[in-house]
Order: sequence, then C-alpha cells, then structure tokens
Amino acid sequence: MQIKDINTENNREIPAKESNFLQQNPHLKSLTDHPSFDSQKPPSPELIDACVHCGFCLSTCPSYRVIGKEMDSPRGRIYAMDAINKGEAPLNETTSEHFDTCLGCLACVTTCPSNVKYDKLIAATRPQVERNIKRSLPDKFIRNLIFNIFPYPQRLRPLLIPLLAYQKLGFQKFFRATELLKKISPRLAAMESILPEITADSFQDNYPTVIPAQGEKRYRVGLILGCVQRIFFSPVNEATIRVLTANGCEVVIPKSQGCCAALPEHQGQTKQAHTLAKQMIDSFANTGVDAIIINAAGCGHTLKEYGNILQDDSEYSDKAKEFSSNVKDVQEFLANVELTAKLSPLTEEEELTIVYQDACHLLHGQKISLQPRQLLQKIPGVKLREPIDASLCCGSAGVYNMLQPEIADELGQQKVENLLNTGAELIASANPGCSLQIKKHLELQGKKMILMHPIELLDYSIRGVKL
Repeated sequence: MQIKDINTENNREIPAKESNFLQQNPHLKSLTDHPSFDSQKPPSPELIDACVHCGFCLSTCPSYRVIGKEMDSPRGRIYAMDAINKGEAPLNETTSEHFDTCLGCLACVTTCPSNVKYDKLIAATRPQVERNIKRSLPDKFIRNLIFNIFPYPQRLRPLLIPLLAYQKLGFQKFFRATELLKKISPRLAAMESILPEITADSFQDNYPTVIPAQGEKRYRVGLILGCVQRIFFSPVNEATIRVLTANGCEVVIPKSQGCCAALPEHQGQTKQAHTLAKQMIDSFANTGVDAIIINAAGCGHTLKEYGNILQDDSEYSDKAKEFSSNVKDVQEFLANVELTAKLSPLTEEEELTIVYQDACHLLHGQKISLQPRQLLQKIPGVKLREPIDASLCCGSAGVYNMLQPEIADELGQQKVENLLNTGAELIASANPGCSLQIKKHLELQGKKMILMHPIELLDYSIRGVKL
C-alpha cells in the first residue's frame, strides 16, 4: 500500500444530491444492516449540507492518499452520513469501516473552503458506530485493552515491571526479529512496536502539589501531567516544570487529575470521556490558576473542546466552558507571555539545524504553528528547516496506529522520509503519539536521529546543557 498521487479521476465531483447511493456503492449493503443512526445526536443535516463536494479535502486527507478510495475521504464519509441519515444507506459493518479509517487529523477542516465542520460530524458519528455496530472479538479485545488501561496511569504503572523485564531479558528483540507477534495479532504487534524504552524515569510520580517560581512570580499556572505522557515521557513533564518556573511561573499540580479524555473521546467512547473530563475539571477547581498548561498536542485539543463535549450536562456545561477557556498549550503560553530566562546554545557548534514536526491536533485542531517555531528560533544557533507535506499526519492519531496499523505504517514511513530529507540534525515533536510513531519508523529505516519535545530543548538551553 502506497501513498497515491491525486489525479483528476479520483478528484471527480460527486453530485450534491444523489438518490441511488446504494447503486453507486453496492458494497455497503449487507444482511446485518442497521436502518439508520439512532436518535442520540446523529450527524447534523445542517452541517452535512454545508459540504458542496468540491474535493479540496482529498489531497490533504491521509487515509484517502493511502487507500485511494472515495469512501475513505472526508467527502465520501460526509456523503455516507447523509445517505444513512436519509435511509438511503445502512449503518452496518461495511459503512462503519470507512468511518474507522478516518484518522481524525482535522486537515480537511483546515483545507475546506466552505468551512465544513467535519470535526463535529465525525465526532457525532463515532459514538453511533460504537453503540450500533457489533465488533469482532479480536477488535473488541484490542479496544477494551486500550480503553481500560491507557487512560488510567494507576493501571498502567504496575505493568512497567513486566515490560522492563520483557525489554531487558531480550524478549523484545526476539519477538521483533521473528515477527511472531505480528503473525498472532497484527494489532498487538503494532502496539508492541511503539513501546518506548522503560527507564527509571517511568516509575517517577512524586511531584509536589505546588512548585514555586524562580525569582519574581509572574503567573500561577496549573500543569496537566497526562496519562501516557507521565508514564513514558516524564522527562518532558519535568522539563516543562523547569521552564515554567524559570520564567516566573508558580506551578500547581493537582494530585487528583487523571486522563484528559482524548483517547476515548476520539473513538466514540462517550460515557468514559465524559467521566474523565469531569474528573479533570474537578481537579483544577478552586486552584486559582491563571492558565492550565498542557504539553501534549492531542490532549490539548480535547481539553479545549470540553465546552462542546459536556454542553448537554446541566451541572458541568458552564464549568467546562470556563475550564477550556483557561487551557493553553505550553508553547502557546510561553510565546504569549514571553521568555524571561536567558537562553544559551545547545551545542558547541555554530549552528544546530532542527526540523519541527507539526502535530495534527496542534496545527489543525488548535491552530498553533508559529509559536513553537518562534520559541525554537529564540535559542542561539538554532536554524529551522521545513519538511515536505508538513501538515500531513504521521499516522499515530491517538490509537489509530494500533487499530489501523497498515495505513499508519505507510504514513509513518513517508513522514520519516520527509523529515530526514530536510537534512536536519534533530527532530522537535510536541506530541507523545507522534514521537513514538516517528521513533518507530526511524528505527525501521535504520536511521539514528535525536527526537525531543521543543520544551526539552528550551530546558536544555536555559540550564546550559549541551546535546
């Protein structure tokens, strides 16, 4: 499977109104049809009608570029939503597969000249799929494993000891060399393939509730640790704390915080997402912070969507809006308040070339692109290079690379090639999922290249640490 060029045949215009949808797509019909979406907030006809089927979204859609089929593009999925709403197509295992292939990267939202709210449409469709489509046992097993472990650090942390033994005793090398796990379950193999190295840092979870600012206090901010982030990327959290305090911020870290709800929300697990979002809101209630800081792109987008996620909850709707209005990506926050700490070069060399990797939910979801680049360029000697297809998803997309490994691998391979082709010495990535995906494909291509969060580079520069 390869990323395809967009041609005029694939970019053909679909009529806005078509009565014979099943005749055009006979593969969608099966004996296990569900007649339509259920009554619980189906995709809005008004939002669907905003799509004029122009096809601008096709060239920016990663699933379409890999699969090359109209039904696996935003335009095709919107057309399917419309047909299901009207009873012209069923909601069944086949139609749901086309919704499942969507990465939720939101590139189409950025591209669309008609301002179609595809993000809201796919967010409404995924819970419909989860409620009405019976998953296969292997699919159900993987999904239950993901959603019952990853969003809960207290469940994930006890697994670190057996995972450490798995790595240190050579089992990881054996399974990867023989590809035995891939033969048993491609999805389990995909999950294992992005497992980062377990280190002593992974076991750390002893942050004070309040960490004072260095020098004059300018702001009081809350910090969200994340779930996967705090386990596998704790150095990023530590660097975030040091950079914030070095720039006059008192940092508050509530002990009761958990997962931001991004993983379940992006996959239609509505009840779980609502529970986790409410817990997060309660954790930061009455903390008196000026901003709530997050350093993971995917988490940040969901945190800023709490007002929409909990809009029908009479108790939490207003709280959710207020919470979301205070959420800031750490790079967004620092660029706005400006750095006060002195920065030093990261190497002894005159220049360090860096390529910044745009995380989809930072670029397309939060519209944050310039701020990370501006901060990196404040570091003496840093020169930025831009990759081809910078806005194309790397294939991580939350848990997508575990659920759709073949498509994700094609995208990951292309992303790494584009990053390497810049000739940069270091990759800066502001999302843990992207970092895991890129590291995996660097290794698969036999390439060694440093990958760090931009906040880690700022921390090194402030402390005078050399790469």
